[in-house]
Amino acid sequence: MSDGFARRHVGSLTAVLSVASLALVIAAVRGFVPASAVPHAPEAFLELLPTLNAALSAAAIVTITVGWRAIRDGNVDRHRAAMLASTLLFALFLAFYLYRIVVEGTTEFAGPEAVYTYVYLPVLVIHMGLAMLAIPLVYYALLLAGTRDVREIPRTNHATVGRVAASLWLVSFALGIVVYLLLYVLY
Repeated sequence: MSDGFARRHVGSLTAVLSVASLALVIAAVRGFVPASAVPHAPEAFLELLPTLNAALSAAAIVTITVGWRAIRDGNVDRHRAAMLASTLLFALFLAFYLYRIVVEGTTEFAGPEAVYTYVYLPVLVIHMGLAMLAIPLVYYALLLAGTRDVREIPRTNHATVGRVAASLWLVSFALGIVVYLLLYVLY
């Protein structure tokens, strides 16, 4: 592979992409992006989004697990395909999540105060924290993989960073499903 800009600046690109991504999420959640800035989808679609995002999260858990297993078995092509699928699933999840937040705002927890305090909030905080920690690690692993020939990747810290990123991602997706169940199914 050529010694292009992205290859030479993986760390810097990771930082810029991470800050931009987190800023976008924070802006949407804090209400800094006006609902008038995006087209308004039909109400039925908006109501479907939480369930769709839970399904995307479950699918991402599967693809991350498949990718992890594939690389342990030495199947680089399957690993790459599974991790790219995981990234696309996450991008879809995030787009739908942010869209819904911008259009409708956050969803209030309707369950008992004790469940809110001792179950929902801790799960939500850990889910969000792990997702925010995973973002730069995922970018870094993707940029390393995308800017190097397959034979070069073992000489980088792609595997180490990728293992941590995948672990954080898996737990975050699983906890996201728990948040969905608490908000939309149980209460």
